[in-house]
Amino acid sequence: MVTPVITGLAWDTPLGRDREAVWQRLCAGDSGLAPVDSPHPLRNTVAAVIASVPYGTAAGERQRILAGRALACAFADAGLSPADPGVGLVLGTSFGASLDEEEPTLHAWADDAAADVGHPGAPVCVTTACSAGSDAIAVAHALVRSGQRRACVAGGVDVVTEAKRLGHSALGTMSPTGLRAFDRARDGMLLGEGAAFVVVEHPDSARARGAPAYARLRGAGAANDAAGLTAPDPTGRAVVRAVERCLATAGLAPADIAVINAHGTGTPLNDEVEARSLLQLFGTDGPLVFATKGAFGHSLGATGAIEAVATVLALRHRRVPPVIGLRTPATPLRLATGSAQPVGAGAGLSLTLGFGGFNTCLLFEGVRA
Repeated sequence: MVTPVITGLAWDTPLGRDREAVWQRLCAGDSGLAPVDSPHPLRNTVAAVIASVPYGTAAGERQRILAGRALACAFADAGLSPADPGVGLVLGTSFGASLDEEEPTLHAWADDAAADVGHPGAPVCVTTACSAGSDAIAVAHALVRSGQRRACVAGGVDVVTEAKRLGHSALGTMSPTGLRAFDRARDGMLLGEGAAFVVVEHPDSARARGAPAYARLRGAGAANDAAGLTAPDPTGRAVVRAVERCLATAGLAPADIAVINAHGTGTPLNDEVEARSLLQLFGTDGPLVFATKGAFGHSLGATGAIEAVATVLALRHRRVPPVIGLRTPATPLRLATGSAQPVGAGAGLSLTLGFGGFNTCLLFEGVRA
């Protein structure tokens, strides 16, 4: 089996769209979380929205704009034509706009996104809750690795909506104070939105085009704990299994990992399960762990794709941003606190833990720039 390479990166976030400018803002500790008016009583009105697509515009239209902009940018960054029928599309979301607007299926938005950029094929649409963006990349990894596609553009898109805000407020997963991943005072998440895509390409195709690679996508692994609709299995067994499968696919060991982009929602149980699982796998002297939801909010079906881009950039720049909101760590994991931290030699993991027990891990390996 071949190891696919990443030849394109694009994201559209509450901190902006320019890849390097957003990375610099992340490393500086900036956050896109701010009050967003709502006509409903919520535990917290703070969310991370994208100002260039004004909140209040129809949710379906906002999703379509974000998807189209990021897809077009990913194609351009990789030097590929959106009209190329040999390039597959694998798009992920949680509920998209379907909770707030009538939509025939959760696949319709993906068809629209493909049409908007001029892609002639039918996209694959993945809707595995908060792991959707990561699962889309994992599907692309499998398609390219097996030779079914020479390249895929894969990732996720999701938007903040009133239904989602009400839902997380009612569930109690929304923080009444602020998002503080892995902190002793953590009490919930805050919603965000965005889009991110990576171009996963066969190395022979990339070489033939003279396309440089940002990283290698060495492995992907997934497991479902089936413990409940919203709460994870407190043992963390499925999280451990997803990471172990990812390492096995890559042919690497825990000692080969230098950095982990954690899911880091800031919810008490989720952080506890994730930290326990990572400690079991890597110990207290393991990889440097960072998390970006304090900057981007929890962008649901887009979060795994946004975090995959951040993981590739961490390997490329050999540093990670601080975990925003983290003051008193509740775990002995090696967490990036205070300011941007240097990353040693090794590969990087991106881990997502979704509602419904969807646990997905991606493994990236840096290449020389």
